[in-house]
Amino acid sequence: MNQPNQPRKKNPTFGVSILIVVVVSLVIATVLYNAITEKREFDRENSGDVAATSTSAPAPSTSAATAGAASNAAH
Repeated sequence: MNQPNQPRKKNPTFGVSILIVVVVSLVIATVLYNAITEKREFDRENSGDVAATSTSAPAPSTSAATAGAASNAAH
């Protein structure tokens, strides 16, 4: 039976598990921080290129798409 005067024996696996959780959390936080930082830097450098290509691209015509479908249905 447990004696009330004896100190409780510590479980070393609890401390190791806390250490592992902290290390994994730090690694995930670092990866996310680097990804967000790199994305912002990439967007800042290429913001002019993206805007130029998106505005210069013509929109697809819906009448051409329906005309092509109608000619395919006739054959």
